[in-house]
This record gives sequence, structure tokens and C-alpha cells, in this order.
Amino acid sequence: MRQTKATVLIISLVAMVALVACGGGGDSSIGGTISGLGSGLSLTLQNNNADYLTIGSNQSFTFAKSVASNSAYDVTVLTQPIGQTCSVANGNGTVDSIGDAVSNVAVSCVYSSSVGGVVTGLNAGTSVTLSTNGAFLPIATNGLFAFPGTLPSGSTYDVTVSTQPSGQSCAVSNPTGVVVENVMSTVTVNCT
Repeated sequence: MRQTKATVLIISLVAMVALVACGGGGDSSIGGTISGLGSGLSLTLQNNNADYLTIGSNQSFTFAKSVASNSAYDVTVLTQPIGQTCSVANGNGTVDSIGDAVSNVAVSCVYSSSVGGVVTGLNAGTSVTLSTNGAFLPIATNGLFAFPGTLPSGSTYDVTVSTQPSGQSCAVSNPTGVVVENVMSTVTVNCT
């Protein structure tokens, strides 16, 4: 009888050690770095269509929620910065069984617009239409804007108001300039 108790104890200890060795992993943090994000701009990332993270500078990042070992992660851009397009490398995979942190997600941003800026003072429910180099851009809210597309480096731009908002007058500050590669020129539109 005494040998049976000792055998059961040894078997139990071996089973516990095996269980800890097999499932020794824990939750893993998911993160990486952002590069190329323009000054004053921000983007929002998401992991597994949840766990949103808004970032406003080139930096390292880590999502607030961890991912369990042997579980999938999928980092994508939820909201692009105005006038830029950001892509994700190493954004998806499976956390290893040990639960090692994932820190190699790389988010790279490039300009998708050569001319943009900010609109202020626009009344709710109205819109202003801007134009430059043959492109027209209707704007219905205050805040950042960007004309779609990039212009060749060295080309000129001239932003004008094509259509004024009802009951208001908008004026453009810094309306002209020369395009610099990988830089979005900024103009200011003030509505009164």
C-alpha cells in the first residue's frame, strides 16, 4: 500500500511538471515601430479588429491588450493620416507557445498628397470647395484636409476657393508654393 501511494505521488508530480512545461506560455504584448509619419499627423492602428491605438508621432508602440500564446494577431491601419498612406509589415502571425512579446511590427507612412492644410471657422452644415492644379476638393468640416495625389517635385501649386460656403467668406493663407518631394505643403483656409 505504501508503494502505491508513493507511485501515485510521483505520477502526480510528473504530470504537473509536464502540464507546466506544455502550457507554460502566457499573454504576449504586440507592438513595433512607426516611421515616416508627418509632423502634426496621426493614425489609428487596430489589432484583431479591436484594441485601437492612436499614434501622433514616429515612435515605438505597444497595444494595451495582450494576446494569449498560440493565438493570432493581425495589426492593420484603421484610420490613415490626412495626406499619407501607411502600410504594415510583419503585422500578422501567431504568438508562440512561450508567449514571447511581438515587437517587430513595422508601420511605414508615405505622402499621398503634395498639398493640404487646415480649414477653420467653417459653419456646421456648410461647405467650401477648394481647387489647385485642376483638382477640386469640397470640404464640409473644420480640420485637416489634403488634395488627392502627389505632384512632381518642383511643380507649383496655387490653392483658391472655387465655391464659398453659404453666408460665409473663406480666404486662403499661403496659397502658392513649390512642391518638395515627400513633404506636404500646408495652406490655411479661414472662414468668417
